[in-house]
Amino acid sequence: MLPITTSRKGLYMGMVAQRSVAAHADTLIALDHDLDLLPEAGRQLTFADFAEHVDDMAGRLWAAGVRPTEHVAIYKSPGLDINILSCAVARIGAVPVQLSPALDGDSVVALLQRLDKPYLITDGKKLGGPLAGTPLDEATTRVIGVAGGAPNALSLADLAGAPRQEPVLLDPDEPALMTHTSGTTGLPKLVVHSARTLHGRYRPQAKLFDMIQERETVAIHVSYVHSRMPLALAVLMPRGNPMVVMNDSAPDKVAELFLATNPGFIESHPNSFLEWEELVDDPRKPLAGVKYFSSTFDAIHPRTMHRLLHASERHSPIFYQIYGQSETGPLVGRGFTRDTALTADGRCQGFAFPGDTKFRLVSRNGKEPSRENPGYIEVQAAGRVLTYYGEDERFQKQVNDGWWRGMDVGYRTEEGCLHLLDREVDVIPTIESTLDFEDVVLERLEELTELVLVPGPDQEPIPVVCTRRDVRLDPERWKKAVADFPPVAEPVQMTLAELPRTATMKVQRIELARRLRERLAPAS
Repeated sequence: MLPITTSRKGLYMGMVAQRSVAAHADTLIALDHDLDLLPEAGRQLTFADFAEHVDDMAGRLWAAGVRPTEHVAIYKSPGLDINILSCAVARIGAVPVQLSPALDGDSVVALLQRLDKPYLITDGKKLGGPLAGTPLDEATTRVIGVAGGAPNALSLADLAGAPRQEPVLLDPDEPALMTHTSGTTGLPKLVVHSARTLHGRYRPQAKLFDMIQERETVAIHVSYVHSRMPLALAVLMPRGNPMVVMNDSAPDKVAELFLATNPGFIESHPNSFLEWEELVDDPRKPLAGVKYFSSTFDAIHPRTMHRLLHASERHSPIFYQIYGQSETGPLVGRGFTRDTALTADGRCQGFAFPGDTKFRLVSRNGKEPSRENPGYIEVQAAGRVLTYYGEDERFQKQVNDGWWRGMDVGYRTEEGCLHLLDREVDVIPTIESTLDFEDVVLERLEELTELVLVPGPDQEPIPVVCTRRDVRLDPERWKKAVADFPPVAEPVQMTLAELPRTATMKVQRIELARRLRERLAPAS
C-alpha cells in the first residue's frame, strides 16, 4: 500500500486573504450578524476588507505585546470576527487558540491554565457572564477586549492606528493553530495544528472544489472555532467564491437569507441540515438554487439528504458526506444523488482520499471486523494534528505504528467503503448500531426532528426524541416504527433546546445519558 504523501508546503492562515485580493478583491462575504470586533463594518465585507482587517488587527495585537510563538486564546461571542482575529494572530507568527463560545467559564479557565498564561481575547458578554469571578489575572498574561470595551481589559479599539507589521511565517512543522475536540466526553482536548498539517487537511477539500465548474455562492454554517472554518476560507477565497457566513440556524431566518443570497453550495453540520428539513415545505423554495450540499463532522441521516436534494431545482444536485475527526481532518467521503440518498446505507461514510488519507479496521476481540463484530477504525492522514497540548502521553496512546485510533468502530465493505457503526463509548450491547437505529426510525417517522439512543442506568437503550413544533409523539406510531428492532425503553420526549450539544452541534450523548439517569432516578 502506498504511503500517505507529505508536502513541504504549509497553509499559513494569516496570508490567505492577502493572497486572494489580487484576483478577487471585490468578491463579497455576506453575514447574517454584526461583528463585535468591527461594529461599523456592516454585514457585507469584500475580500479586500477582510484582508485589511486582518492586517490592521495584527498590528494592534503586536502593539498589545503579542509576539511570535506565543499563545493567544480567543473566547468570545460567535461571529466571523473570531476568524479575523485568528488570522491576525497567525499573521504575526503567534498561535491562535480557538475556544468555543459555548464553553462554560470553568472549562475556559482550565484550558487557559493548561496553556500556561496565554493572552486572552474576549468580549464584555463573556467577561460579565461565564468568566465573571474567574481568576483571569492568574490564568493569563493579559486580557484583550474587542471593540466596545471590556472591564479590566486592554481594548483593541484603543490600539487603532498601530503600525502594521510584516508577516511572520514559522517553520511549517511548528504549532500554528490550536482548536479543541468536540467535548462529547468531558473537558475538551487542545489539538495542535501546524502549517503542514493544515495543508494536509486543505488538499482533499480543495480537490472537491476543483471538480465544481461553476463559481457558486457558498453558504457556510459551521463552528467558527473548528479547523473547518479557516480551511473553508483557504479553499474559497483563492477561487473567488462569494460567501454567506451564518450565525443563526433557525429555519425561518435561514429561509430569508437563502432567498436573498441564492447560494449554490451549502455546508453545515448534520444536525443543522436535519433542522432545515422544514425548508422543503416552504412555498418560497429557499433551497431551489442549491446544486451542492456538504456535511462534515458527523454521520448524516439518509432521510435528510433525500428531502433536501428533492427541494433543489438544479440539474443533478449532489449531497457530499465527509467523515472526519478533530485530530485528523477529513478522512473519507462520498456523494449522494436524488436516486441514491434514501436507499443508500446511511452507515457508509465513503472512501479514502487517494494520497491524503487511508484507513484500516482492527479487531477488538481477535475476530475479523464485520457488521456484526465491528472493529476499531484506525487512520493515516496528512492532516493529522501534532499532539494534544499538554497531554502528549494521552495523544500517543492513540497512535499505533503510525496509525491513529479515534475510538469509532465500524467495518469495511468489499467495495472499500468505510461503515461507521458507533463510537466505542456509545455502544449499547443489545443494539447492533445506535446510528443505524436512528437512521431507520427517523425515515419512518417524518415528525421527528431528532432521535438519539443512549444507555440507561442498566445499559438499556433509551430513545430521546424531538418532534416538529414539539407536538406530542403518537405512541402507536412509535411502536410500529420500532417493532422490528430489539426492545428499547419508552421514548423520552425533549425539545431541541434541551439537548446538550457541542460547538459543532453534535449531541453530547454521555452528558445526555447522565441527565437522563438523574431524571429517571427514584426520589429519595
